[in-house]
Amino acid sequence: MKILNDFLNLFYPKICANCNTQLLQNEIVICTICRHDLPLTNFSSFTDNKVAKIFYGRITVEKAYALLIFRKKSITKKLIHDLKYKGNEEIGVFFGNWLGVFLAENNQFPDVDVIVPVPIHYKRKKERGYNQVTKFGEKLSHHLKKPFVEDILVRKNATKTQTFKSRFERFNNQATQFLLSDKTFFKNKHVLIIDDVITTGATLEACALELFKTENIKISILTIAYTE
Repeated sequence: MKILNDFLNLFYPKICANCNTQLLQNEIVICTICRHDLPLTNFSSFTDNKVAKIFYGRITVEKAYALLIFRKKSITKKLIHDLKYKGNEEIGVFFGNWLGVFLAENNQFPDVDVIVPVPIHYKRKKERGYNQVTKFGEKLSHHLKKPFVEDILVRKNATKTQTFKSRFERFNNQATQFLLSDKTFFKNKHVLIIDDVITTGATLEACALELFKTENIKISILTIAYTE
């Protein structure tokens, strides 16, 4: 197997998703230099941080966390763009493993019952071929040993992507609507909603409001990145 991998790497070398240099044997998705340059949030608390504060006075969130800071002209923006629009789902796998191991080792979200991604409309999924947070969620599910469910909370309409919109545009976009196909499925459960980037929190809030139609439900939030 090693000989085969060496042969494939010789003719089809894996390159860093950020700087395009050839990855070394133990490097995955991004090179060591770029990984050290990633802007980590380093939030020490899961209940009192900038992500959690976004939802103060809006919805009740048990815990909230993001791994990276999202800035213009940053490694984070490049990686999220490639994950979302260039089919590089290995980026989702990479961050799912990173966060999954970190959360498991630090015993965070131990009482979560199920992991739910922010859904994309079926038309957009057909165009893109995937939901950019599916692989991310599947790896989190593996490490946290919690089920990953992506067919109960659905998006009712297709909207233009909000990742690179201004805060004002995102906050005032009232077109995004979500629907629970089963209002009893999450009864008495703690649901961890996941997404790629959080800015104003409008999309995640809309998801949570629909989920709160379920009896005795708790919500936590986890994203790859947070926009300052």
